Amino acid sequence: MFRRGGRAVAAGTGDHRRGKTVFFLAACGWAGAAPHWLDPSRSLIPAFTLAMVLGGYALRTLMRGPDQQSTQSEGSDPDDSPSFSAAMSAELFPTVDVVVAARDEEAVVTRLVERLSALRYPDGRLSLCVVDDGSEDRTPDRLAELQVRFPSLRVISRPRNAGGGKSGALNAALAQTEGEWLLILDADAQLSADQLERLMPFATSGDWSAVQMRKAVTNASSNWLTRVQAMEMAFDAQLQDGRLAGGGVAELRGNGELLRRDLLEACGGFNEDTVTDDLDLSFRLMLHGARIGILWDPPVQEEAVESLQALWKQRQRWAEGGLQRFLDYWPGLISSRLTSAQRRDMACFFLLQYALPVVSWADLFTSVISRTTPAYWPLSIVAFSVSGVAYWRGCRRPSEGPDLPSPGLFNLLLGIAYLSHWFLVIPWVTLRMAFLPKRLVWAKTTHSGQEETIQA
Repeated sequence: MFRRGGRAVAAGTGDHRRGKTVFFLAACGWAGAAPHWLDPSRSLIPAFTLAMVLGGYALRTLMRGPDQQSTQSEGSDPDDSPSFSAAMSAELFPTVDVVVAARDEEAVVTRLVERLSALRYPDGRLSLCVVDDGSEDRTPDRLAELQVRFPSLRVISRPRNAGGGKSGALNAALAQTEGEWLLILDADAQLSADQLERLMPFATSGDWSAVQMRKAVTNASSNWLTRVQAMEMAFDAQLQDGRLAGGGVAELRGNGELLRRDLLEACGGFNEDTVTDDLDLSFRLMLHGARIGILWDPPVQEEAVESLQALWKQRQRWAEGGLQRFLDYWPGLISSRLTSAQRRDMACFFLLQYALPVVSWADLFTSVISRTTPAYWPLSIVAFSVSGVAYWRGCRRPSEGPDLPSPGLFNLLLGIAYLSHWFLVIPWVTLRMAFLPKRLVWAKTTHSGQEETIQA
């Protein structure tokens, strides 16, 4: 831990980052090259073995994820279900702070505050805090106007060079709020009026320490790239449901995450030494024994990036933060602090998400140099095929919010092809982490303010 602004903040365990990344890179290189040293009749044995083990685990995980989430009455009319207020008196509602870190969000901040001010919740139990993190556009002016319209809106202003990125902004809000729960949103988030009435009973009755709402894409119809991202969000929520059902791990996704304050503070707040505060916090909560739940409906709605350039920038940040957390917390991940099911789940996820893309490139280079056949194609085929199953199951589920793309053959093939971008992003980011100094930059996604009809 270290102290910033008079309070303890998570420092992370990011020592020797480049050395650990070099070791990971070398291990993947050896794994990709080793099968080519075997007799040709045995060179595919490692890939077939991994395909059976990892592919089988991933498929079982996806099949555990429900087609319908009975605890939430998916597909039913939200107005027909009992509200939180019918079950509890107002004073028993947990207090909630809605926190948004905003930088240069003039296109969406007015809509954000208007929507959040319309949330139904008992008087005096809900507060809204927006952190203006050194915006250089008209965001400060918009927030000043909104404070006149909504006197309960709290605005925290930080200079642009205050440090800590988004995590620093969230820590500033954490220090100045007092709610029992914090709902963390991105500036482009869109919620239905009854969102908290349905989210809070799910969190409290399920004894969750944190809840991640499914992310739904508002601009899925803009182009093919936004369409496959909408499918990807359903894929991810389906996969997380299955991981939980099998005793594995669910993770936070930044936008639409509900956190219990006491556990967040026990973890030291948000780690200002990472580019992905949500992924890092997921591991620290897990190592504190916290349980993270996944809420399918109602979803938090957000914009998908609309260009390949923006996607490349976004996914590099996700890949760097995702890999860094494994390098930072690996001693805890293999310790008895996790159950055997959690350790197995994390190992399979790590191998498929981070190791396979790097190993595949090492396999390809070795095959070119040695003039032999690539050895890991069976595992890659299985991984992409299982991804198709995840798309199909996720997009078939009854869902509120924007309509999910139809999981027809064309969309499934397009979605599978789209996932190949990770085979470029992960190896590139691994090389960069291994040989270039670390840079902490808030590489925020630009939001256009596209509207979507919110289901009440």
